[in-house]
Amino acid sequence: MKTISADNTDLIVYDFDGVMTDNRVSVDQDGKESVCVNRSDGYGVGMIRKCGIPQIIISTEKNPVVERRAEKLSLPVIHDVADKAEILKAYLDREGIDPGRVLYVGNDLNDREAMLLCGIKCAPADAEPAILKIADVIFERKGGYGVVRELAAHICGE
Repeated sequence: MKTISADNTDLIVYDFDGVMTDNRVSVDQDGKESVCVNRSDGYGVGMIRKCGIPQIIISTEKNPVVERRAEKLSLPVIHDVADKAEILKAYLDREGIDPGRVLYVGNDLNDREAMLLCGIKCAPADAEPAILKIADVIFERKGGYGVVRELAAHICGE
């Protein structure tokens, strides 16, 4: 397992569905969608913030729930994205961040190319097999069940 720490990480990128959620969605009779998130992940985001590492969510999902959760966590978000790798590369270039010092947490095939740009690739325990194959770190927890909190424990030692 690669060592993940504040010393080798300048940015953490999260996918949303399947990382901060369990990848399921509820749809009511009016077509309104909702997802469940884990409060311990919110706590983990705060822990990582205290360790001084910037974080961002990049999601293909256009559902406003992604934006609402990012607001609640005070995280920047780029959502409704067709090509995560293209968006991530542009973001890193604009911010002057070395991709080798970026940690990406993803779970599905649409994360693969963006993950390959990054120095540390992490995945929840229930990520797609192709993602598990490229991951440097596979968390014990499944998506939506405290993956970010587990990451925070690795980075911040708590």
